[in-house]
Amino acid sequence: MKEISENEGTVESVAKMILKSKYLVAFTGAGISTESGISDFRGKDGIWTRKDKGLPPKQGKHFDEAEPNTAHLALLTLQELGILKFLISQNVDNLHLKSGILPELLTELHGNYSIMKCLDCDARYKKSEIGWDCDEHGRGFRTEPSQENEPKCPKCNGRIISSIVNFNDSMPEKEMLLSREHSLKCDLMLVIGSSLSVNPAAFFPRMAHDNGAEIVIINIDSTKMDKLADTRIYEKAGVFMEQVVQRIKKFKVI
Repeated sequence: MKEISENEGTVESVAKMILKSKYLVAFTGAGISTESGISDFRGKDGIWTRKDKGLPPKQGKHFDEAEPNTAHLALLTLQELGILKFLISQNVDNLHLKSGILPELLTELHGNYSIMKCLDCDARYKKSEIGWDCDEHGRGFRTEPSQENEPKCPKCNGRIISSIVNFNDSMPEKEMLLSREHSLKCDLMLVIGSSLSVNPAAFFPRMAHDNGAEIVIINIDSTKMDKLADTRIYEKAGVFMEQVVQRIKKFKVI
């Protein structure tokens, strides 16, 4: 395994790995969004890390206030170039969709705070589309009792719930199947900003590795699967990925 930090040579090396790949998949965690001002969870100063130490969480931006950063936009560029085939995300902050990532080429394993779904037919809706008011109807979590006046699914009249997967909720079947499918297809997986400590989501990079894919892990903190990485980069995602994309564009022009 190469343990490296960002410099001219490593940017070029990863850019060449990406260009050489036939089926690139990205896997993102909370760390990709910290440069947008959102708190992470399992990093050195993350929400759950501080809670385990008896410390109060550091207040980050609300999801509504955050904007995609250069790492999100780098992945969008790779998708627009036809290089990034699929994106698996653990994040619920909506920043990948906000950046312009195509919904059909994205799976959000833990849901999306801005999206509600039908418990019966799995149809997806923005809160504004169905008139869901959190002050009136609550958060709509699966474990919360439904209210008589809450909106119903326009397609099947089923119960609408938040798409967010809470602790002890079952994982969404559709998202799990898609993640498995693309993890087994990929020959290169970029793991960006994930501690790889939350299962079953973290199974997918391991699945890709065990199926012969190369793994590049980009994270300023250590992860649970560093030893599996073919290349391990200790850098901020935005800084590194922006330079990688710039190098890819130069290679493609040449």
